[in-house]
Amino acid sequence: MEKLRFFLIFLLFPSILFAQQRTKIILQSSALMNVDTKTNITKLKNPVFLHDNAILSSDSANFFTERNYVEFFSHVHINQGDTLNVYSDFLNYDGNTKNAHLTGKVRLEDRTPTILTTDLLDYNTGTRIGQYYDGGKIVNKDVTLTSKRGWYFANTKDAFFRYNVVTVTPQSTIKTDTMRYNTLSNWTYFYGPTNIKGKTDNLYTENGAYNTASENAYFGKKNLYTEGSKSLKGDSLYYDGKKGYGKAVKNIIFMDTQDKTLLKGQLGEYYKVDERVVVTKNAYFAMGTKDSVTVGKKKMPDSLFLGADTLETQRVLLKSLKVLNRPIVQKNNQVGEDEEKEKEAKEKEKAEARKQLAEEAKIKKTAPVETNGNGATTSNKKDSVVAFNPADTVRTRAIRAYHNVRVFKTNMQAKADSLFYTAADSTLRWYKNPMLWSEGTQQTGDTIHVFFKNDKIHSFQVIENGFIVNVETDSTKFNQVKGKLITGFFSNGNVRDVYVDGNAESIYYNRDEKGVYQNMSQSVSGRIRFKFDDKELTDITYVKGDEGVTHPIDKLPKETLLTGFIWKPELRPTSKADIIKGLPAKKAPVKPKATTKPKTTPTVKGKDPSGIKPILPTKKSEVKPIIKEEKAPDSLMKEITPRLKIDTLKKN
Repeated sequence: MEKLRFFLIFLLFPSILFAQQRTKIILQSSALMNVDTKTNITKLKNPVFLHDNAILSSDSANFFTERNYVEFFSHVHINQGDTLNVYSDFLNYDGNTKNAHLTGKVRLEDRTPTILTTDLLDYNTGTRIGQYYDGGKIVNKDVTLTSKRGWYFANTKDAFFRYNVVTVTPQSTIKTDTMRYNTLSNWTYFYGPTNIKGKTDNLYTENGAYNTASENAYFGKKNLYTEGSKSLKGDSLYYDGKKGYGKAVKNIIFMDTQDKTLLKGQLGEYYKVDERVVVTKNAYFAMGTKDSVTVGKKKMPDSLFLGADTLETQRVLLKSLKVLNRPIVQKNNQVGEDEEKEKEAKEKEKAEARKQLAEEAKIKKTAPVETNGNGATTSNKKDSVVAFNPADTVRTRAIRAYHNVRVFKTNMQAKADSLFYTAADSTLRWYKNPMLWSEGTQQTGDTIHVFFKNDKIHSFQVIENGFIVNVETDSTKFNQVKGKLITGFFSNGNVRDVYVDGNAESIYYNRDEKGVYQNMSQSVSGRIRFKFDDKELTDITYVKGDEGVTHPIDKLPKETLLTGFIWKPELRPTSKADIIKGLPAKKAPVKPKATTKPKTTPTVKGKDPSGIKPILPTKKSEVKPIIKEEKAPDSLMKEITPRLKIDTLKKN
């Protein structure tokens, strides 16, 4: 590898490969000359020599005429065409090879301006290449480079560094093993493990280029960018430092350990000013939870995987978000908002505000006190302290997903056109034709919210046009529930209670203890509650104005589907591979022959592809759902709707 690097350097400077024409060193002037005839050595005081395009001078020198060789002592100076000057304490110069061996306080300067300092330097006046072996430093404007070994090419303004290379700029400190730097263009090239440390961030690479003036960069091998708890990986990274814009290509991994988030894809963009990352091409997001899943009789943490055509993650101001409160069951089986988190947040803000005020009180500046002739104070100014609200500066993680959104979790799967998530309330929000599957049940509506608490799935809400479908084992009979608002609660990862409110309608198939279908119940109510135990329905409660009818199984009506019925099991993600790779491309539909009219009742063949046991109907023998009727207060609908507004960002 070492030989290869030097070979490449020589290719850049082909003049080195050719033999140099030998010329005589010419003595132009001196203050005193003494010739030793025995040794043929001329001793000179304040000599000035000319050799090709170089002028060499010093306080004294020994000139070996036959050897075409000079020894210079004290205040040595080499000048080449007013473009380069070299200074040192001592110099041995060979006119045949044009090699200058300088020692003692060596200093090389060019017009860039670039200053190289070292204790020992070999410089060739023909090729204009200098090299040091035991430590050196190059200073170019605001850039300082140090290394153990170095080569400087005056013709091209290139400097090549090896071992313990450190570059210091106003923006960053670069540490590497092998590097090339052009003092004219300010481009730095890395050929080994490199760390570029900024004021708040660090970038590791093993191959790339960085401009110390424009702060533009390209990195092409084992790249890792870190800033606080955030990190970004990619096979190739491009970065514009002044604009704060970066692009990552292929095998992208964005991670935030503070928010416990992981984002992957094949193409990404980074915007430093608003801490935003946009990932496309097989983009997916993974979030750890405390829910567990059994794999081979062993419980393991269950993660949530989210995929979309475009994923965007950003640190946003907490005050810009409309934070949602989790729904909870209150007295009399009423659903309301969980205000615990909101109270905790407000108390935290008050505590931080008090702390800030106390700190400001210690360092507050008082107005100057003026006195009159009698020594009385004339200033009436009072100190004022402005209250500090932490929510004005606190930032939190937000994730947006656009188009073909897919979610897979062992106990929940979903799809939608778009999604929003923020760590501020740990809530997933699905928009535009969302579908959510849990066990053997499908849920649809205008908007779906899924709430997490302590990293565990807590509840869900289907807002406006909510519809729940559960398929029976023969996949021809569907249990259905619809309403304006559907709220469900989880316990240990399983659905515990479901509340349907607002013109609640239901169709349910009843079976006897042997599993034989008996009848179909159809009802309309202001509110329906479904209670589950071990994934099975155990109780149905109708509240406020129950109206219903029961049809024997052999006398079912022609229409057994509620208005708005949707059943799309083929769209359900069945594994995290569906999230990472996406669903396979659909084949072109085959136009049906127009020979017969389509049936009004759709026929669904086959079983639910998820293979998960449906929740409904109950399989417990000798236990039938207990149907109750209760009256609810008139304010029930207001209390059960914790929040119907779905905007996630406040309007300015």
